[in-house]
Amino acid sequence: MLVIDACGVGALPDARDYGDEGTNTLAHLAEAVGGLQLPTLGALGLGSIVPVRGVAPAADPVIHGRLHPLGPGKDSITGHWELMGVVLEQPLPTYPNGFPPPVIERLKAVIGREVICNRPYNGIAAIEDFGAEHLRTGALILYTSQDSVLQLAAHVDRLPEAELHRVCALVREAMSGEHGVGRVIARPFAGREGVFVRTEGRRDLTLRARSRSYLQELRDAGVEVHGVGKISDLFAGVGITRSHPGATNAHALASTDSLAAQLEHGLVFVNLVETDQAYGHRKDIEGFADALRHIDKWLASHLERMRAEDLLIITADHGVDPAHPGTDHTREHAPLLALTGGMARARAAGKRSCADQARGVRHDAARGETARHDGPLADVGASVLRWLSGRDAQGLPGESFLGKVAR
Repeated sequence: MLVIDACGVGALPDARDYGDEGTNTLAHLAEAVGGLQLPTLGALGLGSIVPVRGVAPAADPVIHGRLHPLGPGKDSITGHWELMGVVLEQPLPTYPNGFPPPVIERLKAVIGREVICNRPYNGIAAIEDFGAEHLRTGALILYTSQDSVLQLAAHVDRLPEAELHRVCALVREAMSGEHGVGRVIARPFAGREGVFVRTEGRRDLTLRARSRSYLQELRDAGVEVHGVGKISDLFAGVGITRSHPGATNAHALASTDSLAAQLEHGLVFVNLVETDQAYGHRKDIEGFADALRHIDKWLASHLERMRAEDLLIITADHGVDPAHPGTDHTREHAPLLALTGGMARARAAGKRSCADQARGVRHDAARGETARHDGPLADVGASVLRWLSGRDAQGLPGESFLGKVAR
């Protein structure tokens, strides 16, 4: 299961409430670069979800559609949590004016250092603008965004990565109750003034979900859950059997290849972070498009290796529209592309993939929507549980888009 971070496909009905009306990350990215060249994703049906310049609607799409959250938010926590059936009743706290003085005093006591910045700030700009002062004084760079997040940046020569991780763990414990921020993120960086660069030592310390997820259902069913990249961090390790490297897309896809070759049975839950962290927030449209091309090329190879009993799901968690003012996430639908190994083999043999049979729905050629599925993000978790265990969860949102098919 691949989550292409921040690859949204159109504003949600309540996007106006977030200042995100009219956003569409994928479509606007395609327009900005003069069209996307994604032959594998296109053949699967990416261009059948929403119009995307350069990606025509597929002649034989797999299960495809748009997914929406059931609760508030537009960040990695809410997106990934909802994919696994965890829905927030109330938004997590945000700090558009920075953290208030009582919180700052508590943090300084916990950290044992001063902090600087303390406002919503672009992460790269934060180290560029405050890095020299940090090196001179030792004060940690503290910043936030539109999301429920507290980020602490430190140069590795001033505070080694392991020590920054320890400090952030203390901060995570301190940020509770009314200030229970969604994530505390360690942001180590290196280099000299003018050429500061982030290291791969990022660590997300996430608020523990208040309700049960499909990951726990899978574990209770005896199914191993392997998180790649920041997946384990996003779920505070709950429901995860083992975490695997994925600080870059290349590392994450290498981990995915290794797991696919080794595992006989289990969920491989992958976050591909660079479309968000490296390119989306920086409005690097060429980098974003190139990252998608690399994913597309990897997918072509992966489809050839799928076993009949495999299920591949491709989705996202939110948007980060390059045409939208600012650099924060955008409140958007997530794409859905899903196919079984049997469907992949049929397509490779030149046969129709029979996505409608996989979903257990009536064929209606006149509507041309037999493979279309629009629904809540939680339908992904329900489908994964059905496929890997044959079970349905009681009390969790979502319904399988795989009909009555079991693995």
